[in-house]
Amino acid sequence: MIRRFFAALVLLWALGFALFAVSLPGPAGDEATDGIVVLTGGPGRVARGLKLLSRGRAKRMLVSGVDRRVRAADLAATYDIPAGLLTQIDLGSSAVDTRSNAHETARWIADHHYRSIRLVTTDWHMRRARYELRQVLSGVHVVRDSVPSEPTLTTLLREYNKYLLRRGAGLIGR
Repeated sequence: MIRRFFAALVLLWALGFALFAVSLPGPAGDEATDGIVVLTGGPGRVARGLKLLSRGRAKRMLVSGVDRRVRAADLAATYDIPAGLLTQIDLGSSAVDTRSNAHETARWIADHHYRSIRLVTTDWHMRRARYELRQVLSGVHVVRDSVPSEPTLTTLLREYNKYLLRRGAGLIGR
């Protein structure tokens, strides 16, 4: 009986992982939102947010999880951002992980009284990032805008397990 139970758990985990790996979310459409939130940590994320901001798809952009030593001038130099656009970008440096990204984002949204945001992160990270945001936000429309990547099997396994752990922790109120 116990052996069957564990076999069923392993089978459910494997099927869930397969679904997770083959159904990574993609980029969003062109709809406008009040703000753009970019979570640091992966290639193409900031560039995607800047492209959308420069096209007028939002009023402001938060880059969450920026190292405390990074200044707006550093960002401007790295991405060749015009001065006018730089005034629409906020650098958030209080986040150190996805959960604290969500809290930093919630404070930023509340400060600006936004009703909609576009969340920009890598495709394999989107599910957990969106889950963390749902835990701290209510009444805010979130457009998921994933940056396509080519994750390794290790990256997918690690992210899937983190996602399951966070969902499990959420069930017990953590």
